[in-house]
Amino acid sequence: MNSSRRSFLLGLAALAAAGCASRLVSSAPAGRDPFTLGVASGYPRPDGFVLWTRLAPEPLAPDGGMPPAPVRVIWEVAADEAFARVVRRGETVAVPALAHAVHIEVRGLEPDRWYSYRFRTGEAVSPPGRTRTAPAPDAPFPRLAFALASCQHYEHGYYAAYRHMVAEPLDLVVHVGDYIYEYSLAANTVRSHGAGEAVTLEDYRRRYALYRLDPALQAAHAAFPWIVTWDDHEVDNDYANDRSQDLEEREAFLARRAAAYQAYYEHMPLPAGARPSGPAMRLYTQAAFGRLARFFVLDGRQYRDPQPCPRPGRGGGATVQECPERLEPGRSMLGKAQERWLTEGFERTRAQWNVIAQQTMMASMDRRPGDGQAFWTDSWDGYPAARRRLLEALVARRVSNPVVLSGDLHAFGVSDLKLDFDDPRSPPVASEFVTTSISSRGFSQRRIEEILSDNPHLKLADGRFRGYTTIELEPQRAVARLRALRDATNPESAIRTLAEFVVESGRPGPQRRA
Repeated sequence: MNSSRRSFLLGLAALAAAGCASRLVSSAPAGRDPFTLGVASGYPRPDGFVLWTRLAPEPLAPDGGMPPAPVRVIWEVAADEAFARVVRRGETVAVPALAHAVHIEVRGLEPDRWYSYRFRTGEAVSPPGRTRTAPAPDAPFPRLAFALASCQHYEHGYYAAYRHMVAEPLDLVVHVGDYIYEYSLAANTVRSHGAGEAVTLEDYRRRYALYRLDPALQAAHAAFPWIVTWDDHEVDNDYANDRSQDLEEREAFLARRAAAYQAYYEHMPLPAGARPSGPAMRLYTQAAFGRLARFFVLDGRQYRDPQPCPRPGRGGGATVQECPERLEPGRSMLGKAQERWLTEGFERTRAQWNVIAQQTMMASMDRRPGDGQAFWTDSWDGYPAARRRLLEALVARRVSNPVVLSGDLHAFGVSDLKLDFDDPRSPPVASEFVTTSISSRGFSQRRIEEILSDNPHLKLADGRFRGYTTIELEPQRAVARLRALRDATNPESAIRTLAEFVVESGRPGPQRRA
């Protein structure tokens, strides 16, 4: 069955399940642009990718300005920017139950090439997007360049980082969480959410629509395919599995999590296999780029054990010194099923570079200057046994060139990953790059510098700048460039490369370039 007919039949099946197939309408309301939120693509495969849009002529309205009825949407993929050579075309149905968002899984394309795409409904035509397929599984792929992004609080700044990212010669964007922020600030905002904390499905939909209206973010989605995972603020700060920071009643919090997960799916270029079922959503996955690279995309929120030794009457993270619970061997950041899936993936991979994209800093960070130690429990430091299991699995399976990608910290970080962070003689077994935030405010650089001597495995830690990280993978080396904005409160901010690091193939640990 071709992809056009398959996507249309899937849409009709969704309509039948919702009991509304007889009310199919041909297009969005006439006279208004239904593509205000732009277009996006993601999860490239050798024969295709995922395409996304959402019909929303009034994007901040509860219904997006759409009628309470399904709408027919046409999509096109072309081998040229002018759409003179359309190579795939199909129809699908945008339904109210998914906020009139559509996710198209295109198949049957050529590997390792760029395509243009667009959508139509009635007389309205979306802006075009640009995306690519991955190389064939056994193809020798000479270079993969991607950007690592994280943490984009709308109220903290503008998305000048994405304006610069669009100008980079990239193949992919990897976003590792905090795409939206559920809470709002009372003061010191650069721009406003215009609403309080997101709790309901309507709240989360409006928050995503607000972020998606940003022209620089839209441009970055239209320019490259994305691979995404979430962190905490897509739901609630520091949540862990079914436990909220404020220790809400479990059933109420799971209802909130279900609303947040659905809104996340509705606004991301995710494959159908990621569609949530209530408060559950399978987000962890793999993506391959020929023989050069394999990505392991992790979910460090949905399945984790609660953070150890929380503050009295609170959930979430805390900075702790003496905390025996933190060291318990059975504690997990990923959950048993995801840990097992990851280990099996390590056994099978034959890629030259194995990239682990996940949310929070994996390297240990002693946060107490001088004698004694203190650790932040919402990161992997709250789960040291789980971290060691993951790193030991890399060593035991002889995984080639493991590189961990992280966010959350609102600072650049470059680290050796070791089996024993307390032993200076313990060799690095993997490399980690933590990207700074796109716009979310950073932490005191003075405070960071106070603890650097207690963490010699940290090659760099700098919280002064907002921005992103680019990484170029070649068979013999990986090159990371830390791209730092001058001022995230200025939408026209300049950018520069703060530092460059190289990881040589077969030699774990980043080395700074002069």
